[in-house]
Amino acid sequence: MFKKFTTTKDSTPVLKSRSYTKIFNTIWSVALLLIVFMPACKKDKYAGEVVGLCPIIVSTDPLDKAIDVALTKVISVTFNTEMDSTSITKATFTISQSGATVAGTVATTADAKVYTFKPDVPLVPFVTYTGTITTSSVDRFHTATLADYVWTFTTIPQVTTVSNPVLGGTTAGAGTFAQGSVNTVTATPNTGFTFTNWTVNGVIVSTSSSYQFTMAGNKALVANFAAIPAGNFAVNLSSSPAAGGTTAGAGSFATGSLITVTATPNAGYTFVNWTDAGVPVSTSTSYQFVLASNRTLVANFKIIPASQVALLLISSPPIGGTTNGSNSYPTGTSVTATATPNIGYSFVSWTENGTIVSTSPVYTFALNANRTLVANFLINTYNLALSATPAANGTTNGSGPYTAGSIVTATATPNAGSLFVNWTEAGNIVSTNASYQFTMTGNRTLVANFAPIPVAPALFTSIFGAFGGNAGITNQGLFTVINNGSIGTTGASTLVTGFHDITGDKYTETPLNVGNVAAGRIYTYAPPPTIFGPGGPFGGNAATKVIADNGLTAATAFYNSISPANKPGGTDPGAGELGGLTLGPGVYMAAGGTFKITNLDLVLDAKGDPNATWIFQTAASLTVGSTGTGAHSVKLIGGALAQNVYWYVGSTAVINYAGGGVMVGTIIANSGVTLSNPANSTNALVQTVLNGRAISLVSSVTMVNTVINVQ
Repeated sequence: MFKKFTTTKDSTPVLKSRSYTKIFNTIWSVALLLIVFMPACKKDKYAGEVVGLCPIIVSTDPLDKAIDVALTKVISVTFNTEMDSTSITKATFTISQSGATVAGTVATTADAKVYTFKPDVPLVPFVTYTGTITTSSVDRFHTATLADYVWTFTTIPQVTTVSNPVLGGTTAGAGTFAQGSVNTVTATPNTGFTFTNWTVNGVIVSTSSSYQFTMAGNKALVANFAAIPAGNFAVNLSSSPAAGGTTAGAGSFATGSLITVTATPNAGYTFVNWTDAGVPVSTSTSYQFVLASNRTLVANFKIIPASQVALLLISSPPIGGTTNGSNSYPTGTSVTATATPNIGYSFVSWTENGTIVSTSPVYTFALNANRTLVANFLINTYNLALSATPAANGTTNGSGPYTAGSIVTATATPNAGSLFVNWTEAGNIVSTNASYQFTMTGNRTLVANFAPIPVAPALFTSIFGAFGGNAGITNQGLFTVINNGSIGTTGASTLVTGFHDITGDKYTETPLNVGNVAAGRIYTYAPPPTIFGPGGPFGGNAATKVIADNGLTAATAFYNSISPANKPGGTDPGAGELGGLTLGPGVYMAAGGTFKITNLDLVLDAKGDPNATWIFQTAASLTVGSTGTGAHSVKLIGGALAQNVYWYVGSTAVINYAGGGVMVGTIIANSGVTLSNPANSTNALVQTVLNGRAISLVSSVTMVNTVINVQ
């Protein structure tokens, strides 16, 4: 039986029974043990301190505010105590980005204090993620964390590279790299392409196939390539090693182009040389050459040894000249830097940080520290002087000073009544084009030579109905007739076949080739004159040669006077086909280089103007005739005259009316004229008729049963 307590003055209970005291002490001991080992914890609302053992996160991987976290990172948290694994789930252990939860798997490890989160897909590069452990996470005694635990980390940035177009070439250097690190990407063109540039979002960031940069977030690079146009050659550049430096000057260019490529070493490297297929071609950072084939050049660099200092030489402008001496050397070495100007340039000075250090192209000094010297070049200026001879016959344009290498055009314009002949320099012909284009490589003095335009009637009346230049004149039909004119050649009389003139002179005539010149002479030359049959006043002697030579000179001058150079602005209303057109007076030029009149008539209308003139220009051939039996001719109306129609032919003229037809005008062809119709035809209605003249400057004139009415 228990006994009652008594109290003292301070109300402290006093146990009156010994047995009761023993029981009370036992209970109190158990209570103390429960207090000590109780898993719950409590936060004092006044002092703010935590009383008891609470589950807390002692570390995370990655750490809070970590950067450059791998994209395949498995994220982990470590508690201070073993946790109830059923409470650590995708709901209590989350990873999110901009409020969106990342899908993944939460798992425990052999250590019950450590839990992991493995994302289902790699993390996004250079993005900040947030990790959260909620208060629903409890330990094995079901004690919860006091508050949500939140931390952040940022993933590593990434470099991506693509080729544009895909077939244009390949790239290297993509991957993930620490923020602030220095990285290099390279582009290599495939056959048939050249590298153009690197771009980011369409903005050019480098024109070097080796591009070095510092990581500042993600970088999506596009290597742009261009197809090599037909007829061009490629200049492909690369750096070795890729991180050693950059290059400039790659591309595709026309053959014969003057190309300059440059190499610039990156920090910690020095330039060594340019090589082509492993063979050194230059030790200058600026290398100039004439492009005659595809070139694949490598700019070679080397790391500057720790015990040495480097000298870098640069040309300004790069095209101005070359340098020699770039390399690394032991400190204190006596070094010589040499500058050599390219054609059209002069050396000015060496500068360092904009300050002149030498005006000598050969500069020697002791190299005690890294130095960058610039060889400065100045482009030369040349003078072009133009004049006209005779001065009253024309004008020139283009005189003045020009920088070396400039593409210059000197233009000669004949005055009325004159024609351009040629450009001469120191008495030598340099061009027969009124617009003479060239590159300035020195001072030049050019003379534009002009001559009066021969008047057609005075030039041709009763002189030549057919003229063979320095070649022959051949008649291959029994019924060829030349009315009111003569024939001639500056060549030998034996080149004229099938003709005799009214004096009885015969020229290799055969029974099947019996033509006649109804009124006129045959002008040739070939000593001795006794070989020409019975002989006559014009029997192939020196006098007839003079007449033939003068005729060729006059014909050549007139040919030039009606050329596109002296009569520009011609049109081509029928795209090369003149048949079926009615044309007023003017200048007509074949855009495609060939004129033809086939199956339909060409009508020339003077509209009542007896001085109306037509000039037809073709750089290649003239073909006139029909393939059927109908006669399709050149017809004159409105007072048009055959003597005012001229044909400028760059190569050959062929007049062949199978069914008979009429051609009009003076035909001057460079490389031969053929006039023909069915062989041995005795029907005048099917003969080919030329109301005019047939002249060839170089090759022969051939006639088959043709009538030429010289007009």
